[in-house]
Amino acid sequence: MIDIHCHILPALDDGAKHMEESIAMAKTAVSQGIHTIVATPHHRNGRYTNVKLDIVENVHYLNERLQEEDVPLTILPGQETRINGDMITDIQQGHVLPLNETSGYLFIELPSGHVPRYTRQLLFDLQVEGYKPIIVHPERNAELIENPDQLYEFVKNGTLTQITAASVIGKFGKKIQRFSQQLIESNLTHFVASDAHNTTTRGFTMQEANQFIGDTYGNEMVYFFMENAQFLLDGEAVVGDVPERVKRRKILGLF
Repeated sequence: MIDIHCHILPALDDGAKHMEESIAMAKTAVSQGIHTIVATPHHRNGRYTNVKLDIVENVHYLNERLQEEDVPLTILPGQETRINGDMITDIQQGHVLPLNETSGYLFIELPSGHVPRYTRQLLFDLQVEGYKPIIVHPERNAELIENPDQLYEFVKNGTLTQITAASVIGKFGKKIQRFSQQLIESNLTHFVASDAHNTTTRGFTMQEANQFIGDTYGNEMVYFFMENAQFLLDGEAVVGDVPERVKRRKILGLF
């Protein structure tokens, strides 16, 4: 299994605090059946700045340690960049890092509470530049939960999305779990990843998520997400059915 979103690099953000914790996370990942992880430290989110060169260097060091520890896990470089108006310039200056360096796929993190007004234009501009934007954990964005048609428009116009394994199994609450299911049912998401930060409060839960997805939607859906992760690493086109609008079911003011 491939995990395309993980905060396993030591002491770069709010993920692993040191190398020993990175090794512990790696061993846990392997126990879940994960053989490859894209390390995606936060970048320009108001707390952390992690540019391409530093990430690639830290991935190299972690891979060396994993070999020394005989942990059968490969770490690839990536980055979780908070949406900002300078992204195109930062790409041109070599600060922004596509997943696995050469895939062309870029993670975009939205603020948790809203969707900036310039989001649609930036997603378009990134695609014009030849990149394939992926909005991470849209199921945890308050504005998208209330107005999922916005996400439908983004996906219809070529943007991809990645939901979090923990969201799928209800670790962030029932509302976010239900929205995750709606995104799957409406063909509005293309990847499931751990977004793991540690081995305790924010673990991998990939096995549990796959079990839930298999039980709810069938194993074909599990394979769909797994194959897309491989396509991403290879820089190939990700597959997906035609996106649909989320069907809002209102009962006593709830959906």
